[in-house]
Parts: sequence; structure tokens; C-alpha cells
Amino acid sequence: MGAVLTRWLVLLFVGLLLLACPPDVQAQQSQDPKAALRAMENAFVAVVEHVMPAVVNVSTTPKKEAASEEPRTEERFREFFGPEFFERFFRGRPPSEHARSSGSGVIVDPAGYILTNNHVIENAATIEVRLSDQRKFAAKLVGRDPKTDLAVLKIEAPGPLPVAALGDSDRLKIGQWAIAIGNPFGLDRTVTLGIISATGRMRLGVSQFENFIQTDASINPGNSGGPLLNLDGKVIGINTAIVATGQGIGFSIPVNMAKDVMAQLIKGGRVVRGWLGIVIQDLSDELAGGFGVAPRSGVLVADVMKDSPAEAAGLRAGDIVVEFGGRATPEVLELQRRVAATPPGQPVPLTILRDKKQERLTVKLGEMPGEETLVAAAPTRDGWGIRVTALTPELAQRYDLTAREGVVVMDVAPGSPGERAGIRPGDAILEVDRRPVRSVEAFQQALAQVKPGEGVPVYLQRGGGRNEYVVLKVPEPK
Repeated sequence: MGAVLTRWLVLLFVGLLLLACPPDVQAQQSQDPKAALRAMENAFVAVVEHVMPAVVNVSTTPKKEAASEEPRTEERFREFFGPEFFERFFRGRPPSEHARSSGSGVIVDPAGYILTNNHVIENAATIEVRLSDQRKFAAKLVGRDPKTDLAVLKIEAPGPLPVAALGDSDRLKIGQWAIAIGNPFGLDRTVTLGIISATGRMRLGVSQFENFIQTDASINPGNSGGPLLNLDGKVIGINTAIVATGQGIGFSIPVNMAKDVMAQLIKGGRVVRGWLGIVIQDLSDELAGGFGVAPRSGVLVADVMKDSPAEAAGLRAGDIVVEFGGRATPEVLELQRRVAATPPGQPVPLTILRDKKQERLTVKLGEMPGEETLVAAAPTRDGWGIRVTALTPELAQRYDLTAREGVVVMDVAPGSPGERAGIRPGDAILEVDRRPVRSVEAFQQALAQVKPGEGVPVYLQRGGGRNEYVVLKVPEPK
């Protein structure tokens, strides 16, 4: 389907090109109707001939034991591509053969620095890079960043190396031409052509910080780590993933994100990210109604970590972050990415909604500690059938709770509003409709004030000390 679309786009482009030409040029082209096609063909050929030498094959031999972090990037890609497809084609061999696996990369610095994907070199015992002139070099891993699925390698060559120039992915527009180069299925340095289908793609489950470019230029297993180019021959993305069940749906990491990650890996071998220290949720329609605000008007703070930058700035659970650094934050992943991209120690203005009133705070970001994440909470379901008892130290220990005041849910009736809200036994209910619940009586009084058909935010804590909001809807009388 993607190839058919590309052919139609080419024909449309040629037609528009002919219409836009001056009369004398049109006269020449009427005598040579292939002139416009040749001009476009020459443009593509020039890009490929210029950049192809900078595209490399990256092959690895795996470590015998893989005591790695959970979940490993490779495992996420196996889920994304499907196990059989991944093992046979992405890894390049049937699962039973422990041979070299292969991917792509691109030389982006004369000193020998190469950009590729983390999942291409993850768990590698040795890394070998092969250039287009068939020269082979042992590569050193400078650093890798599983959170963006990027890695930087370095080779030492006796002479100058071909280099691909880096473009500006922030200026991309949907519909622009895109050229991908890589080594799909072991087919050395294959070129595919398409367009930019979309930008800002998230929630693919490939990496933690996602902001993918989508393209219909074919990206197949083995293309991972290779460049996505514009018509100027500049790298606009690093090819990363495909949808195995679709055609013409590939994803690339924007080169501007790659530039920042690469610079930090070269400088210090790791990526330093900003950290607020909050647990956040998307503002669903139900939660928005419970808080009396518009859906997607901000990001809900479910919890504030102790001694965090957020606590020092005065953020509270129940606040809604509507702007970070002067820019709107309509969803969790957007806020997460912006916080992470802000240097630690930098003060940032924050606009929040608290009890439906707008307030402005200033937060000085800390450094993200280790594998700590900025986001917790799965989406809540539609949200009385709830039996509760007073929270005691014994119950807190039994259910792994850190709260000291509230009520504990002992039972939830099947099919009840409580079950539909996602409330379950072992949860500690701390607030109802923004009012503290310190006893069973307080819980009952809070619910008694809710009118039929309304939904109220319920603040609860789950095992392990994870706090979040759900919406409890009172049924309409029948």
C-alpha cells in the first residue's frame, strides 16, 4: 500500500512541477517528457550517493549470560514485532543459532562517532562495524540510553571517515519526502523512499521517552539504527521500529532528540535528565468531571514524593499541571518528556489548577535518580458496594501501605460502582471529593453528600505506597 501511495505522489509531484515551470521550460519538457522525472530521480540519487558511505552495518556477538535490567529493550522489541518475526528476521537467525546479530548505524562525526539503536547493541560482548568500502572496525560502546533506545559507538580509523550531516527534526512537515537507508534482512545498504506520515507519535511501548516520526518509507528488521533522510541529504531521524502487522508504518527517533542524547553520552557516558518527583495521571473525562475542569486541560498530580523538587516547590496531590515552562501540558507523556529534557538545577515556571483556581509556582528541577520514572498509574475505569474498616498499623503492614490515616477497603461487590471505578480490596481510601477521610464515619458522610448521577474523585493508596485517583460514580435511581 505504501509503495502504491508513493508512486501516486511521484506522479502528482511531476504534474505540479510541469504546471509550475515557465513556458520555455514547459516547451523543452514537452519535447522531452521524461525531463521532470529525471530531475527528481537525480535529486534522490544525489542524496543516496552522498550519504550511503556514512551508513554502516553494525554486527554483534552476544554475552553468554544476560543479567540485564527489566524490562530489557530487546524484550520490548520482541513484543512489538512478534516473537517469531523478531527471532527469525530482526535477530537475523533462527532462535536456536547463537550467531552474530545485525543492524545499522550512521557516522555523524569525523572523529568516528556512530549513532545507532540501543536494542542493536544491547547485551553485546563484541561490536563490529563494516563500512560501505568493506573495511571492518572493532567498535567501542561510548554509551547507551535505553529510555530513548539510542546508543553511540566509536571507531578508530587511520584516515578521514564519511559523515552524514544532521538536520532539524523540529521543522519537519507531514508530507515531506523521506529516504531510509539500512541493512534490512541482511541486504546491505538498501534504500527506500516515502514520506513523513506523522510526527509526535507516542504510546508505542518501544521506549520510555517517545516522540516518533512515522514514515511509509519501508523500515524492516535490520534497518534499526540507520538514518532517515530529507531531500537535502540530512539525517532527520534514526530508524527504530515497525508495526509488523501493517504495511508502510515505520518509526524513527527525531534527530534533535538524538543530538542531545549523543552529546551527553559522549561527554559523560550517561544521560542526565530533569526530575520533579511526582506521580501523575492523564486527566480522563471522568477525572476531569470530578475535578470540575475540561478533559485534557492538564496532568493530574496523584502523589508528591517526599523531599522531592515538587514538594519543595509546594506541589500537592490533586493539583493539575496545565503549563510547564510556559507551554501547555495536555497529557502525561508530554509533561514527562519536557521535564526530562530540562537540565537539573534550572528553575522552571509551573502553572497549576488547585481547587479550580490557577496558581503559579517555580520549581528547581533535580536529577532523575537511576531508573526512577516520572509516571505511574494506569488509566482508571468508569467509575457503592464498598465495605471499609478503619486503617490500623496491622492492616497497613498486611497490605503494604505507608498511609497512617484513612479507611481500608475489605470487600467490593461485583458489578458495583466501586468495582467499576477500579477500587479493590486492600486499597486505602484517603480522600473523597478532596476531603480527608480519617474514619469510617467520615467516609460514609462524604459519600452521602454526593448527588445521584455525579462522579467524585476518590484518592487512594495501593500496596507499595502508590497513590492515585479514581472516579466513583453514584448510580442514577431507576
